[in-house]
Amino acid sequence: MANWYEIRKGGDFLALSKKYQIDPVIARLFINRDIKEADFASFLRCEKSGIHSPKSMKNMEQAVAVIKKAVEDNKKIRVIGDYDIDGINSTYILYSGIRRVGGAVSYAIPRRIEDGYGINPEMVASAHEDGVEVIITCDNGIAAFSAVEKANELGMEIVITDHHQIPFDEVDGKKVERLVPATVVVDPHQCSDTYPYPEICGGMVAWKFVTLLYEVCGISEEEAWEFLENAAFATVGDIMPLRDENRIVVKHGLVALENTKNTGLRALIRQCKLDGASLSAYHLGFVLGPCFNASGRLETADMALELLLETDEGRAIQKAEELVSINEERKAMTKEGDVKALQLMEEQHLEEDEVLVLYIPNLHESLCGLVAGHIKEKYYRPTFVLSDGADCVKGSGRSIEAYSMFEKMNECREYLLKFGGHPMAAGLSLKKEDVEPFRKAMNEKANLSKEDLIPKFEFDMALDLSYLLKHPKMIEELEVLEPFGNKNPKPSFAASQVPIASITRIGKEKQYLKFTFQTEVGSVDGLYFGDSEEFLRRLEEKFSKESLENAFGQRGNDMRVSLAYYPQINEFRGKRSVQIIIEDYLL
Repeated sequence: MANWYEIRKGGDFLALSKKYQIDPVIARLFINRDIKEADFASFLRCEKSGIHSPKSMKNMEQAVAVIKKAVEDNKKIRVIGDYDIDGINSTYILYSGIRRVGGAVSYAIPRRIEDGYGINPEMVASAHEDGVEVIITCDNGIAAFSAVEKANELGMEIVITDHHQIPFDEVDGKKVERLVPATVVVDPHQCSDTYPYPEICGGMVAWKFVTLLYEVCGISEEEAWEFLENAAFATVGDIMPLRDENRIVVKHGLVALENTKNTGLRALIRQCKLDGASLSAYHLGFVLGPCFNASGRLETADMALELLLETDEGRAIQKAEELVSINEERKAMTKEGDVKALQLMEEQHLEEDEVLVLYIPNLHESLCGLVAGHIKEKYYRPTFVLSDGADCVKGSGRSIEAYSMFEKMNECREYLLKFGGHPMAAGLSLKKEDVEPFRKAMNEKANLSKEDLIPKFEFDMALDLSYLLKHPKMIEELEVLEPFGNKNPKPSFAASQVPIASITRIGKEKQYLKFTFQTEVGSVDGLYFGDSEEFLRRLEEKFSKESLENAFGQRGNDMRVSLAYYPQINEFRGKRSVQIIIEDYLL
């Protein structure tokens, strides 16, 4: 069970409520998210005018000038992207935009296993063989020194557009930026860049590039807005902070997606049974997005890009069906990997390890990170999942808050052929015979306390369920905070010792639970989509089998539970009622 922590940030919530005509609960949520009062009005309005100008990004005008001249000189241009949601949408934006201004443009996306991440010397050489004179990257390239040097050696121009952190060297204890020697480098993280909000994805950088390209080529700005939905898709897919212009782009991009003119996206939305639905960031990150990512994991990301470029409705439906099918295959393979990982935990008695290192030889290497994430969530331990690559063991890691994965890997680098990442996630490769020594070394150097290995659950405030029944308008006002995601989480509330009136199993396989909770002013339904059997086991253990049976029989019982929840208005057959989604519980 997690340790719960209430976010306690002070403010005159009643005064703010009155000034901005919002519920005091909403005012407190703003303060909890560190939204300054000076920004309240703009946050509430969320207007497109808050999107920053492309010209404010360092070197953007020079980069546009290089591509404009290449178009005018009829030089062959190649866009080189990446195989994830951000990279696919970035490639689509740049390719379509350059084609629109008359450029002789092609594209290439690396294959995850054969090519690895981003542009490489082989892709540069291939472009040169095809007569390409100018390369422009998106969502990659900021650390591609060998590829850029190859382009220079071949006399090619290369424009880097990226959003990742700039490599650096430490000189006299100071970080000194190390830029690739490209024709032009566009990346808002350059230390001398004064761009107002650098935490944007590759798709946003690409969209801003095309917006300025259209301007200098005399094409209506309105046409550039057609890529708003792709920039939004990329922002959510790359888990960018939903603050500042990112939130504005995603909020308006979701509306644009609901009415998209893109034939391929319409087909994918239909295949995912979302046509006519009010789309949210959740749908991008967990329904549509995985179909894009699955193509890059199991096949080639070209499939997703071809869907975006498709204009024939029949072919678009066929391509969308293929992507959904590949994603279903990915889900099944991941589930199989989860089962094998859990078997390994049991067989090798690894639950005592502070750092989990699981070697699953036949697991598709592109799924290691997904399985590691699932095991990390279940056991709340830093987790590495490894599988057999072409010439060595490869894998991915997912970490917990108290454990800097990249730093610890650096301490055990003697066992690794290659590794990279950041505190919460990493990739690595090593020899098969070094798997067990690596596991032992990582555990010896783990330095984690018992407290570190207990998950933490933050909630915004204690709020009795009766408040929801008395103030249903507050629930509707929660929409002003959307879209929810990184740095703008869905609000969580807590209610203590709530009486359980009844329990019902729901779902196609009766795998979920529906509770009815009693309050002083009426009842509230609560839905639980977690491990229902574990929840029921704990209820029976805490109270009794008889109490549990009484709850299922809608009879009186003595069961009470503390809830962390998110409220919503449920509409069913024209009837509106308050219900909650249960996020966590304490007994």
